[in-house]
Amino acid sequence: MVVLALVAGFVLLVAGGESLVRGAGSLARTLGMSSLVVGLTVVSFTTSAPELAVSTDAALSGYPGLAVGNVVGSNIANILFVLGAAALFVPLAVSSQVVRADIPVMVVLSGVVLLMALDDRLSRLDGAILFAALVVYVTVTVLLSRRRVLASASPAPEDALGGDPAGADGRVRSVLRDLGLVVLGTVMLVAGARLLVYSASTIAAALGVSDLLIGLTVVAVGTSLPELVTCVVAVLRGERDMAVGNIVGSNVFNIGAVLGVTAVVAPEGIAVAPAALRFDLPVMLAVALVLVPVALTGLGVARWEGALFVGFYAAYLAYLVLEATGHAALRPYSAAMLWFVIPLTALWLVAVAVYEVGAGRRGRRSRAAREPAERD
Repeated sequence: MVVLALVAGFVLLVAGGESLVRGAGSLARTLGMSSLVVGLTVVSFTTSAPELAVSTDAALSGYPGLAVGNVVGSNIANILFVLGAAALFVPLAVSSQVVRADIPVMVVLSGVVLLMALDDRLSRLDGAILFAALVVYVTVTVLLSRRRVLASASPAPEDALGGDPAGADGRVRSVLRDLGLVVLGTVMLVAGARLLVYSASTIAAALGVSDLLIGLTVVAVGTSLPELVTCVVAVLRGERDMAVGNIVGSNVFNIGAVLGVTAVVAPEGIAVAPAALRFDLPVMLAVALVLVPVALTGLGVARWEGALFVGFYAAYLAYLVLEATGHAALRPYSAAMLWFVIPLTALWLVAVAVYEVGAGRRGRRSRAAREPAERD
């Protein structure tokens, strides 16, 4: 029965996330928002709703390790697993706006959470600060997007302005349908979250595994499935910019809303396990930092970079399993990852980033030198 509850929870989360994405995404497009902003805000927030439901329910049910592990594990899975797997299908485009603003916001928030957790707890004040930062981020993003849309908009025809009653009726029906999908998705997410927390905590107790490990692995991957589905669908439909925006916005939402709201509603905030402070939170920050040079390499995520991400996620899961089981291979495995694989990969990414940035500058100089000659 516990296994069936676990499977049912995953199914409800995925179905609820899909319903929420369809309804909220269509509603946002009706408002004239760009695909990038839709990915950064509406789609990313709705696909992160499972994390919010699971973490809040876990904290109120007395499993704070599951709440922290879910968020940290989901952020790591979103970049390494979801973004990597999506890039394996089609190389991803990264908007310059994402590079300039949104990826740095994700990195800063990841660092802030690590600093807040140094006292082994995220207090209610910490949660309120994280949530306020999210509100500011969303407000600025939407206002800047609307300003760009209004600046570039052309005069709309009469039916687009509401002069056509038939068109207005069609829009009303579309809005009602989208709202119905949002409500249905929310109900399924709440039910799926309850089942997932119950089954995951029961399995952890039966196996003698910490709720932090369950949150970092099983629950984190399960609640990241809506992001994976959304990214793959967006890539296959040519919306590659939305795919990257979905991941970045989802990670920002996980920190600002999921951790923030969970810390506020929990009676004494969220206790942070020493293992999470020592390893998982630094890994989350490091993974966010890795995305910066990758995004700068031609403003995209290539297939080989996606394969590298997926490989690192497999290595991360292997480390968690070895640590949880106390396997003898943990020490040599950790030494190999710490002193060989990670430094070599970091040097490789930095070298590629420097080369790509230099190639871009040389290309711009070459085009600037050709323009006067072409005018003559």
